[in-house]
Amino acid sequence: MLEKTYTYTLEDAKKIEKLIDDDPVLINHIVLPKGDGLPEHYSNSNVYLIIVRGQINLKLEEQEQQTYDRGNIVNIPYNTKMNIKNLRDDILEFFVVKVPNPKHYK
Repeated sequence: MLEKTYTYTLEDAKKIEKLIDDDPVLINHIVLPKGDGLPEHYSNSNVYLIIVRGQINLKLEEQEQQTYDRGNIVNIPYNTKMNIKNLRDDILEFFVVKVPNPKHYK
């Protein structure tokens, strides 16, 4: 068998799970209920947010907060201050793809 398979949690409770931590890429899966979010932090790689459920409220640096729906992929450059929240009633679920894997940055 040449392929690898990975599973992720299918639930509505808050979840932050690392799915893949390979040399070229790091992929996380995140579920945030209404009113929940991630601590403000700086991106530690080139980041792609793939929204698969709900809407993400995203504030980058000093820009106005933006809202993105499921079906959107948002690219955030390396070393960008970011604040991610779920301000909607629906569950927010998204994948975080970091390329290259942050271990390549010093």
